Amino acid sequence: MAEQNSWTSGMFLTEDWWAFWIGIFFVFLGILAGATGIDLTGWMIWFPKWSNLGQSLRPDHSELMSGVSSLILSYIIYTGATCIGAKAMKMDVKRYFLSFTVIFWLTAALFILSRNAYIQATSIERAKYGIDWSLSIGGAHYIVALLVGLIIGNLFPRNFREFMRQAARPEWFIKIAIVCLGTKLGMKAIDATGFAMELLISGMCATIAAYLLFWPLVYTLARKGFKVSREWAATLASGISICGVSAAIATGGAIRARPIVPVMVSGIIVVYALIELIILPPVLTYTPWFNEPMSAGASLGLTVKTDGADAAAGAITDQLMRTRAMEELGVQWEEGWITASSVMTKIWIDMFIGVWALVLAMLWLYYVEKRPGERVQKMEIWWRFPKFVLGYFVAWFAVMFIGLTVMPAESMDFGIHPVEGPLRKFFFMLTFTSIGLVTDFRKLSEEGMGRLALIYGLALLIIIIPIGWILAWIFHHGMVPPTVG
Repeated sequence: MAEQNSWTSGMFLTEDWWAFWIGIFFVFLGILAGATGIDLTGWMIWFPKWSNLGQSLRPDHSELMSGVSSLILSYIIYTGATCIGAKAMKMDVKRYFLSFTVIFWLTAALFILSRNAYIQATSIERAKYGIDWSLSIGGAHYIVALLVGLIIGNLFPRNFREFMRQAARPEWFIKIAIVCLGTKLGMKAIDATGFAMELLISGMCATIAAYLLFWPLVYTLARKGFKVSREWAATLASGISICGVSAAIATGGAIRARPIVPVMVSGIIVVYALIELIILPPVLTYTPWFNEPMSAGASLGLTVKTDGADAAAGAITDQLMRTRAMEELGVQWEEGWITASSVMTKIWIDMFIGVWALVLAMLWLYYVEKRPGERVQKMEIWWRFPKFVLGYFVAWFAVMFIGLTVMPAESMDFGIHPVEGPLRKFFFMLTFTSIGLVTDFRKLSEEGMGRLALIYGLALLIIIIPIGWILAWIFHHGMVPPTVG
């Protein structure tokens, strides 16, 4: 069980909490900027599509400073914020700083190169960039960051790979980004309160239904079909049914599994998440799912089992579907709603980590291990609850409430747009680069994960994806993102 004794335990020591603190800090800056008119967030770097390299970077508020100055300032502030968290989490700050510096500039370079108009411009945008053809690969920057990260993480010299992994923290980066994503929902809710609430309720219903089916079916498949032990079956079931790495780690701690169990399961989760990340967005975009964009987004939340890969898959699907809608239907859907559908569903799943960790801890203590005299502390749910989810909702409802009651929407957008746009998307990019860097296929192979990988893949194909798609359609069918204008 967790060695904690109050509700404040770990508040300045854990990754979840530091995702909360860093994300909320930038959200607060955005709200303060909107309230005072002082440009506290417009410096955040953005990477627009370009045909002229000189136009490949700029601050979100383009009149504030040059693109180079914005990039340098963003590096200083993002590095400083994460180094504070790293220091509090007792990392080697010097090694983290040096590693993060390389990852930051590598990610920025990949962002610039992959945003070239020949790669990403849609057919509608070609004239704007003075080109007569383009690949129209929306979200190419995420895929490029992932592939380059995988190349470095698996083919470069070992010492360099280890150095890069000092600051490659995909779960931390994506959690910061998701806290900031809450502001986007808050801004959307100001203009479309009914739709945002409908999305929230639909995601909750789909998640609860899926959760009640996924876990017992996967656990039964592992135990009865493949005869694995309870600790392996429970950890695997949580990893594929709830929220990937975080759920596997929480379950391993709750049932006191051997350390190798959640580590190996986490490795499998990351590999399959990468595969889903590459395959599912185009499958959803170029099949009849295109006609049900919000259902498609929700299906990713139910089937892609890491926060980073889910949010990233949602972002890619959002880009691909909006591009297709513009080119084939002449309709411009608002950016972010398909991503929000994916993340919203996933966040409801994340919220079950604490509850399920408590349930499993009690089952293991009182029925499986039968250790007399041991009691589960009532605060276990709070200790297990993912704090970045709390940050997401704080950001969402704070922006929505202030924007509806105190501050004009235009003022709120002035401060919040850089947070929900450039900052969030850059941390998404950091997540992709980091996922590639930490994925070592050789190490996973050496640890003999073939059998577990087979169980995971089979469960994904015959349980998770079919049921997830059905439930996503049931609870979201007919929902379409609002249009621009």
